[in-house]
Amino acid sequence: MLSSRSQFTWCPDSILSSKDSSLTRMRALKIILLLVLLAIIAVIAGATFIAVRPLKLQNTPTSFIVPAGGSLRTAAQAVEAAGIDLRAWQIVLLGRVMGHSAKIKAGSYEVEQGITPLGLLDKLARGDVTQGELVLVEGRTFRQFRSVLNEHPDLAHVSQKMTDAQILKQIGATETHPEGLFFPDTYRFDKGGSDLDVLRRAYKTMQTRLNAAWTKREATSPLKSPYELLILASIVEKETGLPADRPQVAAVFVNRLRRGMLLQTDPTVIYGIGEAFNGNLRKIDLQTDTPWNTYTRAGLPPTPIAMPGQASLLATALPPTSNMVYFVARGDGTSQFSATLDAHNAAVNKYQRR
Repeated sequence: MLSSRSQFTWCPDSILSSKDSSLTRMRALKIILLLVLLAIIAVIAGATFIAVRPLKLQNTPTSFIVPAGGSLRTAAQAVEAAGIDLRAWQIVLLGRVMGHSAKIKAGSYEVEQGITPLGLLDKLARGDVTQGELVLVEGRTFRQFRSVLNEHPDLAHVSQKMTDAQILKQIGATETHPEGLFFPDTYRFDKGGSDLDVLRRAYKTMQTRLNAAWTKREATSPLKSPYELLILASIVEKETGLPADRPQVAAVFVNRLRRGMLLQTDPTVIYGIGEAFNGNLRKIDLQTDTPWNTYTRAGLPPTPIAMPGQASLLATALPPTSNMVYFVARGDGTSQFSATLDAHNAAVNKYQRR
């Protein structure tokens, strides 16, 4: 007979089998976790190696463009296509690891020998783009402006085959004639950008500067609109030989308008002749009527004749008080101003006819 204190242990095979299975699963899970950890370490090590090694460039500097709306993958493809020693998938992988997937900026980029992938990604995320530069010079015509645009190597020539009217429509201008509508200045832009963007900026800048000058005009100005101010300012720009003479030049033309005199300015005649002008202004040219001939037509011409700068806009809006209505070039860049025709004829004999 068994004692009540005796113990009896019963261990069925099914329970032993269950414990062994659990141990096996745990070991397998540990192995899987270890493999995952090793894989993560390998990925991080590989990404780190890729990130810090200097890149080989076929040319230095090397340029590429990330288009507007481009993703990390688009940028990676542009980098690889530029001949930079980095596969697109490597850039995508590194960009995701570094958290730059949604930070890529569009634009034109330029990299030098020795840059690392990490530095390249940082450049893309910061939008450290390269820029071109275009200078619009006071007194130039829109035809000359278009020529400068078309010859600029850093611009995409979207407007090259457009008519003037199509360009005005594209940039949102309400005017029908492009002359004088673009402010002469230095414009910087992302390399590879559209020339229409430069045109649009120059147009908006002129609108801002012109409206500011118009608000400063003298109360007795004979000019009836900002556009008339732009027209006269373009004439002042073309007629000014020395900057110091600009206010007096503006005063002469404003006084002529007040008195109902013909403006009689050669640059408007030359503009009316157009591309046929050969550099020699003849008497017959002054007598041949065109919409821009201020010897045959009273008042202002129908449009500006060039791009006036800030100084000409302000001088035309606020000319000094003066009774001068004539001027003639002295031959040294300066002008002789006169209040009467007799004084003017004497100045012409002295400085022009010798």
